[in-house]
Amino acid sequence: MPVKSKTEDLEAFITVIDTGSFSSAANLLNQQVAKVSRAVTRLEKTLDVTLLNRTTRRLELTEEGEIFLKAVRDGLTTLERGEEALQSLKRSPSGKLRVDAASPFVLHQLAPLIGDFNKAFPDIRLEINSHDNIIDLLEHKTDIAIRIGDLSDSNLYARLLGSSKLHIVASPEYLKHNPIESDISTLSNHKLLGFSDTPNLNKWPLKKGVSLSFNLLASSGETIRQLCLEGQGLALMSNFMVHKDIAAGTLTSVFEDEIITPNRREAVQAVYYKNSTVSSRISAFLNFIQPRLRL
Repeated sequence: MPVKSKTEDLEAFITVIDTGSFSSAANLLNQQVAKVSRAVTRLEKTLDVTLLNRTTRRLELTEEGEIFLKAVRDGLTTLERGEEALQSLKRSPSGKLRVDAASPFVLHQLAPLIGDFNKAFPDIRLEINSHDNIIDLLEHKTDIAIRIGDLSDSNLYARLLGSSKLHIVASPEYLKHNPIESDISTLSNHKLLGFSDTPNLNKWPLKKGVSLSFNLLASSGETIRQLCLEGQGLALMSNFMVHKDIAAGTLTSVFEDEIITPNRREAVQAVYYKNSTVSSRISAFLNFIQPRLRL
């Protein structure tokens, strides 16, 4: 009779790979490190193969481990979907769900949806936090983070929520005293607003190379938006933040044809660790907000 691996051991194995260490996996699974280590060792004994090469500095999958990991992911995902389908017939998702997003996304996109979400899922207790920089989900005990732009952490699962185009915007008052010319190279003559903590956001995706010098920096996108509204200069902002301002005429979009699109900053993604204890809440939240976002 062929040997069978326990589901708990398989989940421990995947979590160790996704988090990069036994201690981080134990933290995510709310277990002792020794228990997680025993689970992976037991799995290796059951299969009679070495799945992980362990050193004092890092963990590395063996060739067998690479093959087994893909099969386990596919199998557990199928099992989880089946369990969630059955659970959804019995009851609605419940428990705490911690969500993190940059403050502009919370203010302009999530906050207007929370009332209806709470009515639809009264048993889910939301905790919404704002960090304008990328955070470690484990360190901040976060279930879902909404991130703008490309992802660099391959250990996280990602779901594309949509794309939000970029606008170079300024207030009518600013433009009255600082008219825009047709040549994009004249951009360097204007007062530009940029980010202090994330300098990569100060590299504007323009079709023509222009040397940009920023007169005023701020750590928050919402602060930059307010400065634009107050006539302090030009800024590159995501549509999800400024589309209402543009429609109302309080901000004007300029040089629209000079921005490369699609570009790396347009993607809006939800990232999370695939933890079965919160997956139904994650699915409920993302399935609710995605069609209602105005990106």
